[in-house]
Amino acid sequence: MAHAAESETFSNPAVTARLVSAEQGVAADSKSLSLGLDLDLGDGWKAYWRSPGEVGLPPSIDWSGSDNLASAEILWPAPERFTAFGIENFGYHDRVLLPIRATLATAGAPVRLRAQVSLLTCSDICVPQDFELTLDIPVGNGIDRSAADLITTFAGRVPSDPDPSIIDTLTAAFGPDREYLIVTATSAAPFQTPDVFPEFGELFTFGKPDIRLSGDRRSLWARLPVLAAGDEIDTISVTITDTGRAVTGAPRVLAETPPPPFRLVPQSTSAWQLLTYVLLAFVGGLILNAMPCVLPVLSIKLASVIKARDHSEKTIRGRFVVSALGVMVFMWVLSASVLALQWFGFNVGWGLQFQNPVFLTLLFLILAVFAANLFGIFEISLPSSLQTRLASAGARQGYAGDFATGAFAAILATPCSAPFLGTAVAFALTGRPIDILAIFSALGLGLALPYLAFAARPGLVQRLPRPGTWMTALKVGLGFLLALTAAWILWVLGGVSGFRTAGLVALLSLALVALLSVRGGHTMVRAGFVVLLFASPLVLVSALEPEPVSPVQTANWVVFDRREIPRLVSQGGIVFVDVTADWCLTCKANKALVLDREPVASLLQSEGLTAMRADWTRPNPEISRYLETHGRFGIPFNAVYGPGAPEGIVLSEILTASAIEDAVTKAGGRSVASSGK
Repeated sequence: MAHAAESETFSNPAVTARLVSAEQGVAADSKSLSLGLDLDLGDGWKAYWRSPGEVGLPPSIDWSGSDNLASAEILWPAPERFTAFGIENFGYHDRVLLPIRATLATAGAPVRLRAQVSLLTCSDICVPQDFELTLDIPVGNGIDRSAADLITTFAGRVPSDPDPSIIDTLTAAFGPDREYLIVTATSAAPFQTPDVFPEFGELFTFGKPDIRLSGDRRSLWARLPVLAAGDEIDTISVTITDTGRAVTGAPRVLAETPPPPFRLVPQSTSAWQLLTYVLLAFVGGLILNAMPCVLPVLSIKLASVIKARDHSEKTIRGRFVVSALGVMVFMWVLSASVLALQWFGFNVGWGLQFQNPVFLTLLFLILAVFAANLFGIFEISLPSSLQTRLASAGARQGYAGDFATGAFAAILATPCSAPFLGTAVAFALTGRPIDILAIFSALGLGLALPYLAFAARPGLVQRLPRPGTWMTALKVGLGFLLALTAAWILWVLGGVSGFRTAGLVALLSLALVALLSVRGGHTMVRAGFVVLLFASPLVLVSALEPEPVSPVQTANWVVFDRREIPRLVSQGGIVFVDVTADWCLTCKANKALVLDREPVASLLQSEGLTAMRADWTRPNPEISRYLETHGRFGIPFNAVYGPGAPEGIVLSEILTASAIEDAVTKAGGRSVASSGK
């Protein structure tokens, strides 16, 4: 047992720890002691602050075995920001002493301290430390100058209250949907190298701040991405550190976010860089024609080819050019929509319209009506006078339909991703307006290439078999494909809004088809009921709240939790993340062809490997922010983390067993393929 001013020492390669006291004895009538937990961290090892960041644990001390100790409060020196496993954390390295303000139960009486310390230290791995330090301080006088100086030094690093002479006027405001936090402060002296550490309770974690200073460097503006957010705010505190000073205070909460002192100009892209991404987008759009999402589009493309069978080459060329124009116009409208949403401060992702129940309902109704028409349940015909007028227009009579065919094909292709496409879209969504327009135009050109191929060689259409009974069978087959697509859209709607809502939409659509199949009746009255039945499902999904759904953990997959990734990796584990959605057909193909088949299925159940699935069927800010940290705005997205790859190995959109096995081996530094659970 140690006496006088310091305890015995606990030591290992990660940390050397001791309990020190400025007082060598308890003076008469003394009610307090100045203590300190001295932590000398090994090379490369770190310990955490009271708010550790996204992961980690702060040091804690249990004093329950002590005598004559009423309370002991840890004073926390200002932290530093460091990165562990690709995530921002707050803490200390090299050496830190945590000052402790101790209050005695009986003034002037001896003290027996029993400190049960729990400490998490991290380097390439994280190791919890649990040890006991004991220190007896008898009645007496005297100061341990060395310990007192050390305690004083680190006590001077504890943030003070905001003060006009140091740092003052703290404010904080959340952005829309708590996607980010804006913190402001002013200082009498210019800021040098400031950092910002908000504390809003255990459920809130923040990423690295974008800090901007005014021209005189006396006003600070910081934007911090919210990585995880709770429903309620427990505490509101902000610590700002700078060279030689630090403050901690409760900020004044603002209703609106203050503007930055200046705006960043996007870094200009060279012509060669833009050309590279344009080529990637073109190839991605071309490959998109052969992706699983081509199934909904296949029947539309085949129908357009068959429809042009008996026309002249000039007409065929014109109709396919117009179909290609439909694809391109949709991409240009999409570009304009992206720019408008970005202007209003919204985050934009690829395929996110399939998280919108109104869009899904409209798409389902259109597909259901088209499929019923191909099955011959009803025929959509125009008034005879209008048919005569259109017939006299010659080749132009089908151009509007051809344009709609191209646009509709592009719409149905958007929930899928393809090789090269994710990289190109990510570049566009983080670039300049010209980058967005160029990338989406190249993507549309690749997607429209089959139409342009027929336009360039219209004679290919003439080589199709002559019309006959085979066309009736093909028409029914195309109707079946569209019906399957409509059923898939309805299933996606069930995942987004709930299957009760999807069932009501299905019933209303059946009523619409039944009404369209009825012959005769007053035209205007019938048209009114058709409009009513078409609009009713759209109003219904807009009015009904989505049914609540809880993440389901299966035997082989755990629910996505970003904060668990570094914890598992720090313990030597491997984490495989799969971001998927009901509306992502490429994700479904990856699952059926790779993830659920051998050898990957067994690999994902290996000991030491955690398979984590993130369901993005419905909007989820946590998943969106996770994708953004990897520069992605669409899915599928798969990544493997491990001690050998703490920041993750991002896989291609199209998975292969060999790519997954290689990534797991690299991430773990060993093969787990033969391990059993």
